Amino acid sequence: EVQLVESGGGLVQPGGSLRLSCAASGFTFTNYYMSWVRQAPGKGREWFATINIGGGVTNYADSVKGRFTVSRDNAKNMLYLQMNSLKPEDTAVYYCARGAYANLDYWGQGTQVTVSS
Repeated sequence: EVQLVESGGGLVQPGGSLRLSCAASGFTFTNYYMSWVRQAPGKGREWFATINIGGGVTNYADSVKGRFTVSRDNAKNMLYLQMNSLKPEDTAVYYCARGAYANLDYWGQGTQVTVSS
């Protein structure tokens, strides 16, 4: 019943920007922290961002801090990720996930982000 559907991935040049969206359904969105994780080729899944229920408190991994911004629109059951100053090492499949930090119980199908020139 829980569904998380990411969109907005694609190919972008280094230094560029991209905005990802995640549509949530099948649960009470306003009862949960939400997170973003990513998986680079040949590597494990890496947590990098969490947002609290109200959207006013966020936490980021050092690898993305200052470049990425997570936000949410509780009226629309939507989670967002604004990515700026993208680097080749940001290339990965990006997933939205329900929960905070390491306590994630559902995630979406993922959307591919490729950063290359």
